[in-house]
Amino acid sequence: MKLQDYDFSLPKELIASEPSKTRGSSRLLLLNNGLEDKMINDFKEYLNPGDLLVLNDTKVLKARLSARKSSGGLVEVLIERLLDGKYALAQTRSNRKLQKGDSITIENSSIGIKILEKIGPLFKIEFDEEPKKILDVHGKVPLPPYIKRVADKNDEERYQTVYANKANENSVAAPTAGLHFTKTQLQEIEKKGVEVVYITLDIGLGTFEPIRIDNFEHHVMHSETITINEETANKINKVLCSDSKIIAVGTTVLRCLESVYTKFSKLKAHKGETDLFIYPGYKFGIVDTLLTNFHLPKSSLFLLVCAFGGTENLKSAYGHAVEQKYNFFSYGDAMLINRFDE
Repeated sequence: MKLQDYDFSLPKELIASEPSKTRGSSRLLLLNNGLEDKMINDFKEYLNPGDLLVLNDTKVLKARLSARKSSGGLVEVLIERLLDGKYALAQTRSNRKLQKGDSITIENSSIGIKILEKIGPLFKIEFDEEPKKILDVHGKVPLPPYIKRVADKNDEERYQTVYANKANENSVAAPTAGLHFTKTQLQEIEKKGVEVVYITLDIGLGTFEPIRIDNFEHHVMHSETITINEETANKINKVLCSDSKIIAVGTTVLRCLESVYTKFSKLKAHKGETDLFIYPGYKFGIVDTLLTNFHLPKSSLFLLVCAFGGTENLKSAYGHAVEQKYNFFSYGDAMLINRFDE
């Protein structure tokens, strides 16, 4: 299998740089023994009483900071992960590369950041004060790199799910399949007899990291923190023993559930790290149906959905999505995929 086999032509105008005008109004492409063009509000019609809907309740940090060197030079700081205390791992961008021991100051403040050491492509940094409080005041929403504009107030609401849990504010990218739902739509799903549960996967910047080798089986995925509590694990296992379905809202939910299954050969309560790379040939053990956005060509996420729904099925569906001018990527439209077992 070669990465080039997972390329497709995508017109730039289909890359959504803004969210839909109102939350809950996105289009939905249904892949189920054929293709149907629907709306996200139709999603509940494909769920049955007893099904289990799994959401990722992580919350996005305002992880992008502007800072200045003592010389006045501008430094962009993008938090990758908060560590214990006042420490974090971050990417930095400046005219002159930062060095261990450098200090910078957050713009329009007197708050300092010290560069402690280089760890791979990231810097370990130390803040003067508690980082989350600093980010709340001085940070900006870390829009994906393919959105070529500065985040605004609207992004603070729309690049966040309605069920994001403040206690789990550790992600630097949104679980984008969940951005489509309003609270009312989720309530309607529950009224139908579908139970809703939550896992947490803290999304890192590596989600945007391209695969750089054509023999993609040797690609190494970034590591992310996952959490499944005992109550959620028990509910999932109960459904696994029934004829009902487990529906993952987003690739992060799917990776979390399948990571635990791969590690333990069953679903159980767990907190740890995952670097699971799912590509065609992977055997799924938990998820029956996946709601997801449309992904980049030759990306790890496109490989994942090909593994889940069948490569030829996904290529056909993406061709249809381009032809019908669906919006792609984080602020784009949605797709509902049933697991394809060859």
